[in-house]
Amino acid sequence: MASSSSAATPSAAVAGPSGQNHQGENGDEKNSVVIKVGMVGDSQIGKTSLMVKYVEGSFDEDYIQTLGVNFMEKTISVRRTTITFSIWDLGGQREFVNMLPLVCNDAVAILFMFDLSRKSTLNSVKEWYRQARGFNKTAIPFLIGTKFDQFATFPRDEQEEITKQAKRFAKAMHASLIFCSTSASINVQKIFKIVLAKAFDLKCVIPEIEGVGEPILIYVDV
Repeated sequence: MASSSSAATPSAAVAGPSGQNHQGENGDEKNSVVIKVGMVGDSQIGKTSLMVKYVEGSFDEDYIQTLGVNFMEKTISVRRTTITFSIWDLGGQREFVNMLPLVCNDAVAILFMFDLSRKSTLNSVKEWYRQARGFNKTAIPFLIGTKFDQFATFPRDEQEEITKQAKRFAKAMHASLIFCSTSASINVQKIFKIVLAKAFDLKCVIPEIEGVGEPILIYVDV
């Protein structure tokens, strides 16, 4: 299993879902929480690219196929709380499906991902969802469409068809629906801001976007 981390503090990395307290630099107590996020979907749809873009802020066009499970962390501070996103990325090849429990168990949120430019990867979401829910029935579901920059060049009728299908799937899953692009830095940060808001039932003021041809962002009342 490959693993890497970014800006993870020891105290944050060991905190359970309910968090723990530790002393800040000025002697004040700070709460520390870990949010595990699983990422599943077919191979070569951009799961690893999204993870690396969020954690490291970089995008590499040279695709490195995930063999098994990839793991990264990013720590942020919100008010008086240190929050570590523990992000688990499952390789999309079917031979790695036996590792699905590793990605899904104890996850607070699961990102069910597909490539907007390949409709077959959206159709596969049904099976990924069924299997993942077998290991974790309580994780907050997100339906994430990648490579929006490529999708935006498609004929409008194709965009409309895929967008409608994605909306139907998201509704059936009771999932937030977000279209993103790692190469064009579209909605990458917003995905994890919404994950955070959903995890802690916080008010989120990010405007929703629902129009065909736009980077969809639907997360309220799902």
